[in-house]
Amino acid sequence: MASIEDPDRLADTELETAVGLARRVAHALTGAVEVRQELLDQALVCIAAEGHILLEDLPGVGKTTLARALARSLELQFARVQCTADLLPADVVGTNVFNQRETRFEFRPGPIFANIVLVDEINRASPKTQSGLLECMQERSVTVDVFTHELARPFLVLATQNPVEFEGTYPLPEAQVDRFMARLSLGYPTAAGEVAMLRSHEGGDRVHEVEPVATAAEVLGVQDAARRVFASDALRTYVVSLLGRTREDPRVELGASPRAGLLLLRAAKARALLRGRDHALVDDVQALASVVLAHRIVLAPEAMDTSGERVIADALASTHAL
Repeated sequence: MASIEDPDRLADTELETAVGLARRVAHALTGAVEVRQELLDQALVCIAAEGHILLEDLPGVGKTTLARALARSLELQFARVQCTADLLPADVVGTNVFNQRETRFEFRPGPIFANIVLVDEINRASPKTQSGLLECMQERSVTVDVFTHELARPFLVLATQNPVEFEGTYPLPEAQVDRFMARLSLGYPTAAGEVAMLRSHEGGDRVHEVEPVATAAEVLGVQDAARRVFASDALRTYVVSLLGRTREDPRVELGASPRAGLLLLRAAKARALLRGRDHALVDDVQALASVVLAHRIVLAPEAMDTSGERVIADALASTHAL
C-alpha cells in the first residue's frame, strides 16, 4: 500500500489497473490479428514505457494490421502517414498558413499531433523527412518557424518497414533507429494460426471490429506508474555491464548507447508493472534486452555473418547479476 512516508511507492490499485489494461487490450485484439503473445506483450510494454516501436518484417505478415489494431484498442487519436519519396517534413509535422481574413499566419498541425501515429514504410521517406521525426520522437514537440508546439500525450510512433526492399528506400540512420525503444518482428504464423486467420478474415477486415478498451487517462496513469516502479542499484549496474559487453565485443563497431540503457531500464520497469510487480528484476531486463538493444548494434565489416541478436545473446550469457 502507498504511504505518506513513501509517496512514490505504487498502490495495489495501480498494479491492478495496469494488469487489467494489458489483459483488456490483448483480449480486444483476439481474432483481429494473428500475433504471438510474446510480441503483443512486448508492444504493450513499449506503450506503458512511452517508447516508440519499429515493426520490421517481410511484406504481408501483418505489421500495419497490428499497428491499426493496437491504435483502435486504445481510445486515442490515431493518424496514419504513408511514406513516399516525395513526402515533405511539413506534410508530417505541419506548417504555418497565412490567414487572409485575419491577415496573420496560423499553424496547421500535421498528423504527428495525434496520440498514436502509424508511419507506414518509414524507409521510403527521404532522409530530410525522416530527420523531421527526430525532434518529435525524442522531445515530443515540434518547432516550426522558431515556435515550439507540444505534442499530445500519450504519444507513440509505430513505424513499419520491410527489410528486404531496397529499391526506392532510404535506410534509417543510426540516430533515427536509436529513437525507437524496440524493434519487433512478427514472423510467419503457425500453420494452425494461418488457417484460423483465413477463416476469421473471410468476412472482411476484422480490425474494424476492435473496440476501444482504455482511455487516454488510463494509459497516462499506467505510464506514470511505470516510471515509479522500483529499480535497485544492483539492477542498474547489471544494465551498464550489459551495455559494456556490447561495446567491448570485437564483432561490434558501435555498441549500445547510454540512451539504450535508459530505454532498457524503462522497458524493464514497465514489464514488471504489467506483471503486477512494483519492482523490476534482472529477468525483466533479460527478457527485453534483444528487442531493445539488437537494432542499435552496428557490426564491424568483417563480422557481417553474425547479427545484433547474436551479439546480445552472447552479452547476456557472459554478464552476471550481482
